[in-house]
Amino acid sequence: MKLWSWPKKASVLMALLVVGYYLSAISKPLDFGDEAFLISRGESLSAIANRLVEDKIIEEPYTLKLHARLNALGTRIKAGEYKFPQGISLADFVDRLVSGKGQIGIRITFIEGWTFKQMRETIRTAPKLKITTLGWSDQQIMQAMGHSGLHPEGQFYPDTYYYRRGDDDLSIYKKAFLLMQDQLDAVWENRQRNLQIKTRYEALILASIIEKETWIRDERPLISGVFSNRLKVGMRLQTDPTVIYGAGTKYNGKITYKHLRTDTPYNTYMRYGLPPTPISLPGYDSLEAAVNPKKTKSFYFVAIGKGRHKFSETLKEHNAAVRKYIKK
Repeated sequence: MKLWSWPKKASVLMALLVVGYYLSAISKPLDFGDEAFLISRGESLSAIANRLVEDKIIEEPYTLKLHARLNALGTRIKAGEYKFPQGISLADFVDRLVSGKGQIGIRITFIEGWTFKQMRETIRTAPKLKITTLGWSDQQIMQAMGHSGLHPEGQFYPDTYYYRRGDDDLSIYKKAFLLMQDQLDAVWENRQRNLQIKTRYEALILASIIEKETWIRDERPLISGVFSNRLKVGMRLQTDPTVIYGAGTKYNGKITYKHLRTDTPYNTYMRYGLPPTPISLPGYDSLEAAVNPKKTKSFYFVAIGKGRHKFSETLKEHNAAVRKYIKK
């Protein structure tokens, strides 16, 4: 039997040592501390490895580069802001950079009843979000949604959304837009029959008014029922939120007789039917109430405090309620 030569034995031994060192290095626990670790867009794995050496998280950059090359991971790094658990291994570190797992999610919230203008301002000032729509008109945003010509009001669902550092603002608009369409489709599919509203867009308009009238969940179907009764007999809706929306910057926080007598497309004291567009971002409860109004004999309601309303069947009863709760 032919014995191995010493150089060959040395080569095998060296290979075993290298493999052993590699396996040990990629499994060794790392300490990233409590600080977030930022991966910039376009940053190479080599640059990341060098940073880890400078920060004394790893001793040398070659193991990381080798691991990425062996697994063809070097070009699949996802930029973002990461938070790594204590004792994470080098192999798991690279896997997270590829999958995006562990990226810090940043929260942005749009409140039910907000206008699209308020939504845009919140997005514009969101931290660490890449703003690509600065200077865009509302219609340019809707064009980016694939719905050029559609009025943006009411088309975005009020909710909490998460994004990652460096994401662009259009991604937030698209999420909110698609979610509103899904929610609207769902309630429209399960609507009552013989409604006074005939299209899902009319449902969205009505829901946006209900949203502004009350935040009390159990009153929304009843308010929807009042509006349904009015539409059925041809009465004006006479709802203050539409007048306020139509007044725009001329409204300073207090509705006046002049507002009520100033004709705009949104003045439901002077015009019949629904306004031309939604007036706010309605939540699910308002969408549901718009297509499932509660059966009622009431045609009137007036605020009595704490979000509640007094409902009346006749104008005489309503005037008495106004004197009691508003004029006192």
